[in-house]
Amino acid sequence: MNVYYANDNDFINTDIYRRFIDNNPAKGNLRIRAYAASEAVPIEDVNVIVSTLFENAKIIFYEGKTNKSGIIERISLPAPRLKNDNLVVPEKTEYEIEVLYKPDGIKSLYKVNLYEDVCVMQDINIVPEIKVGGFNGN
Repeated sequence: MNVYYANDNDFINTDIYRRFIDNNPAKGNLRIRAYAASEAVPIEDVNVIVSTLFENAKIIFYEGKTNKSGIIERISLPAPRLKNDNLVVPEKTEYEIEVLYKPDGIKSLYKVNLYEDVCVMQDINIVPEIKVGGFNGN
């Protein structure tokens, strides 16, 4: 599988990118919130990669880290247009959110569906690894 970056000018001029944008001419938004301790502690510097699979290619749209509040605000992503007919299930585009938190070696993968003019919020619960050591009685 080929991997492409959506902000690469060479990739933007390819047929794959044009077909993807033809299928997703609108915009949706994604908000990430990373925390620990039942949402009490925001986690800074969580690495996040947002991508999608299209025609046997992985397209990376965003790479970044959470801020001091554990948040990445408003990642704007291509999405399909909504139809005005309430009886039709809306088309969606699925994105993968890869999460890496280096201090604890935590890796996670989330999948979200994006729609036109909708902000999807993805919570990431960071559960630190608890290391249990032996007790030697000293």
